[in-house]
Amino acid sequence: MSLDNIYRTEYCGHVTEKLVNKNVRVAGWIENIRDHGGVTFMDLRDQTGNVQIVIHDFKLIKNISKESTVTVTGEVILRTEENINPKLKTGLVEIKCEDIKLLGKCSSMLPFEITNSIETKEELRLKYRFLDLRNKKMHDNIIFRSEILNFLRNKMHDLGFTEIQTPLLSASSPEGARDYLIPSRKHPGKFYALPQAPQIFKQILMVSGFDRYFQIAPCFRDEDSRADRSPGEFYQLDFEISFATQEDVFKISEELLYETFSKFSDKQVSSAPFARITYEQSMLDYGTDKPDLRNPLKIVDISEIFENSGFAAFENKTVRAITVPECNSQPRKFFDKMQDFATEIGMQGLGYIKINENFEFAGPINKFIPDDKRELLISKCNIVKNSVVYFIADKSKNTAAKFAGQIRTELAKRLDLIDNNKFEFCFIVDFPMYELDEETGKVIFTHNPFSMPQGGLESLKNKNPLDILAYQYDLVCNGIELSSGAVRNHDPEIMLKAFEIAGYTEQDIINKFGALYNSFKFGAPPHAGMAPGLDRMIMLLLDQENIREVIAFPMNSNAQDVMLGSPSEVSEQQLREIHIKIKN
Repeated sequence: MSLDNIYRTEYCGHVTEKLVNKNVRVAGWIENIRDHGGVTFMDLRDQTGNVQIVIHDFKLIKNISKESTVTVTGEVILRTEENINPKLKTGLVEIKCEDIKLLGKCSSMLPFEITNSIETKEELRLKYRFLDLRNKKMHDNIIFRSEILNFLRNKMHDLGFTEIQTPLLSASSPEGARDYLIPSRKHPGKFYALPQAPQIFKQILMVSGFDRYFQIAPCFRDEDSRADRSPGEFYQLDFEISFATQEDVFKISEELLYETFSKFSDKQVSSAPFARITYEQSMLDYGTDKPDLRNPLKIVDISEIFENSGFAAFENKTVRAITVPECNSQPRKFFDKMQDFATEIGMQGLGYIKINENFEFAGPINKFIPDDKRELLISKCNIVKNSVVYFIADKSKNTAAKFAGQIRTELAKRLDLIDNNKFEFCFIVDFPMYELDEETGKVIFTHNPFSMPQGGLESLKNKNPLDILAYQYDLVCNGIELSSGAVRNHDPEIMLKAFEIAGYTEQDIINKFGALYNSFKFGAPPHAGMAPGLDRMIMLLLDQENIREVIAFPMNSNAQDVMLGSPSEVSEQQLREIHIKIKN
């Protein structure tokens, strides 16, 4: 074998028994050095895996430390029987070292052990992300991400979509989150905005005659961090279809998501068609618009049972109930912890009744249930022997729904009711077009302002705005919102009226997104689309609880890049160039 390459002739993970008795050259990072008295073993790592190096002359590795990069030349030999490692692809062989050259010395003390980096405090991991990414699990996460993107891109091309890149320097528009603003040097006092999504551009592409558009799109939103949301930026598979209905979008996304999750996971994936659940029904049955359908518990509205009960805690309030089968035998500690959880989320208390095997009722709420309503309670709540019924009440319908949803989720967690071997998809449809702003009491858009109202112009003119539904939909998987989408508003007259209801004038529309409004006057096709979140998809497929584990260089939960030190201060000269003055 020729050793012309000065760094390597083989990758570490490709050195197998097929190369026994051959000379090879490998390069990588030293993961471990073990001195066995007269013979030294070294584990060398590159992206493909590890290979063991046997060194008989210790002078070859004198002053070479762990995590340095080296190139090693030597003969591939079989390991002795007692040294075989069946866990490694290269576990049957090792390289008998003839020469080592130091390429990049690790001259600083390691802040953590690479093999244990994921157990280190996150802030330290992010500061030394280049080391954290050497950890095999983290490294594999990023490679897996690449494989997903490659599959999705090829699939979109197969489905007839054209990949088009849209600008990152854009204009601010009302899309629900804070913009990241960039001051203009050439136009004092004016600002660009990083796009929260390619919304306006992709709609204009439809007007431009492109039938099917997609891109792996970066999106920028100044939002607070969550376990499933990285602050600053995220990526989504953005796609739009001309002359399309809601069902056309659903069929594409069902094929795309089913094939992706089936290919890259061994878990059971719900097959098409995915469940369609209205927003109203989802809030009633699950207490959220992001339901986890793996959870078998359902919420029931029983407000009517307590209308004239005389029980002040429930009377004339929204009352929801959750029946939990086979829960009667839980110890007192279980019920106490559920009470503690209810208090933690802001509830005044959590009522319940227990039903034993003789169908006898007991518990703190039992005496307040009207005798003439017990049969109705049993039928509505589907009460069975050895079950427990939890009660959630509040003056606000929305608050009662939210609390019930949180109790439902907590019960499932504590009772281990979630089947973690499934991916359960559903579409949430028929979102309200408008809602009342909690602070101002004004009518505002609930979701995407560019959505088509159900009933078109007629409903905008004649209906109470809070009763108008939109052709808006979310795709949810295992309780996580993977995507939002809509049938778009492509009619200028409908657009004017829709924004007028939310307090915008025609001049506001022209100022905020005049290009889109103007383009609709030149023959716009009906169009629809959605944008599954790639980070969240990968997070689900890899069973990660935190989205930062699947992003190469994420910011921390406080929206800081602790590795590069951003956000950072800039010089006075830079500020002057963009016409900005910082006030103390």
